[in-house]
Amino acid sequence: MKYSLNCHCGAVQIEVFTDLKIIKHCNCSICKRKNAKMAMVPKEAISFIKGEENLSSYKFNTMIAEHFFCKICGIYTHHYRRSDPNGAGINIGCIDQIDPFEYEADLIDMKNK
Repeated sequence: MKYSLNCHCGAVQIEVFTDLKIIKHCNCSICKRKNAKMAMVPKEAISFIKGEENLSSYKFNTMIAEHFFCKICGIYTHHYRRSDPNGAGINIGCIDQIDPFEYEADLIDMKNK
């Protein structure tokens, strides 16, 4: 299914093709703070519709995972994963068509890796 993701201010718009079957929470130091539920998707499932230039990225620790945020409103939209170089995590809170509180998320335990 195709979903539209938007940051809060609408400067960043992304389309993602996914079935929302794999929803995760992560307990690494950054994910713990943002507390987002993420759908795991292949990188090629993500298409930028508008505002890719409005994204800022952040890397830490191993400098492999890359987390993307809107430069204007600061909302985390997605990230490229350290554990799967071909995979991404999308913030399901940015999908207007769904209620993220209706989705359960499994834990990715990064504290013990």
